[in-house]
Amino acid sequence: MENQKKRILSGIQPTGTFTLGNYVGAVRNWDALQDDYDCIYMIANMHAITVRQTPAELRRKTREAAALLLACGIDPEKSVLFVQSHVRAHAELSWVLSCSTPFGELTRMHQFKEKSAKHPEDINAGLFTYPVLMAADILLYNADLVPVGIDQKQHLELTRNVAQRFNGIYGDTFVVPDAYIPKTGAKIMSLQEPDKKMSKSDTNVNGFVLMLDDADTIVRKFKRAVTDSDGCVRAGDDKPGVTNLMSIYGAFTGKEFAAIEREFEGHGYGDFKLAVAEVVKDKFLPIQQEYRRLLDDKAYIDTVLAQGAQRAEAIANRTVSKVYRKVGFLQL
Repeated sequence: MENQKKRILSGIQPTGTFTLGNYVGAVRNWDALQDDYDCIYMIANMHAITVRQTPAELRRKTREAAALLLACGIDPEKSVLFVQSHVRAHAELSWVLSCSTPFGELTRMHQFKEKSAKHPEDINAGLFTYPVLMAADILLYNADLVPVGIDQKQHLELTRNVAQRFNGIYGDTFVVPDAYIPKTGAKIMSLQEPDKKMSKSDTNVNGFVLMLDDADTIVRKFKRAVTDSDGCVRAGDDKPGVTNLMSIYGAFTGKEFAAIEREFEGHGYGDFKLAVAEVVKDKFLPIQQEYRRLLDDKAYIDTVLAQGAQRAEAIANRTVSKVYRKVGFLQL
C-alpha cells in the first residue's frame, strides 16, 4: 500500500559548507520532518552550475554536503537522500516544462536579477531557466509540501503556476504543491549587515557563521556582530542586529522573544552575544564530529547516495513516462 503520509521535497546546493542560516532555515527542519512526512532530500548539483564551478571541487563538495546532511540527522532508512544529477528525469522534465513556461514569468524572478547583477560576466541561459528545473525537481515526486524560506516563495509560486497550466492543458498530471514555512527562524540575517540575508558569498567573513566553523571562530564572529547603541536586549524594527541575534538564540533554545528579553534584562550586549555563541557552538560540535567520522567512510556515503538515487529514480521515471505520454511523445 502507498505511504499515506504527505510528501515533502527539499534541496540544497553543494556550493560550500552550510551556514547557520541554512541550518536554522532548512536543514534543522529536515531531521524533524522525517517522522511525520514522506521526505525526499536532494543535493542540487545541477542548480550549482548556473555559476561556474571547479569540477573537482564540485564533486568533493557534493560528497561533503551528503556527509553533513547525514550528520545533521537525515536517516536514509526514513528518507530518500540523493544527488540531483544522478536522476536524469530532472533534466528530461525540465525541458518539457520549459516549453510551456512563458518567457515573461521567468523575467520576473528576483533571483535571476540578483545573480545577474552579481555575476555580469556569466549571465547564462541556465541562470534564467533554473526556476523551471526547480519546478521539475518538485513536480517529479508529486510533492505535497516544499519547505521554503520567505525569499523562495516566488519560485514555489512559479512551480504552482507551471503545474496548474500543464494540468489545465493535458489533464490531471501533477500534484500542485504548497509551501511549508517554519514558524520561526525562516530567515537569518547577516551578523554585519542585518538588513541582508546571511550568505556564505558575503565578502565579509564576519557576516556569516558556517556549520563547520570551530568554536573560537564562532565566538569571535558573534562578538563582532553589529548591534546598536541602545544597550538593551529587545526585539524591534528599529533594532535589526539585536533582533537577528534574538532570532538565532530563540531558534537554538526554543525561547520566545519575550522570554529572551526577560533573561537578559539588565545585561549588556557582551553577555548576550556570548550566550548566543555558546548555544550555537554547543549544537554544532557533535554535528561536526559526526561529519568528520562519516567523511572518513566515503564508501558508506556513496552507497547511501546510490540507493537514494535508485529510490528517487523509481518515482521520477514514472512521472516522466506519464508526462511524455500526455504531450504526445512516441514511446517504444
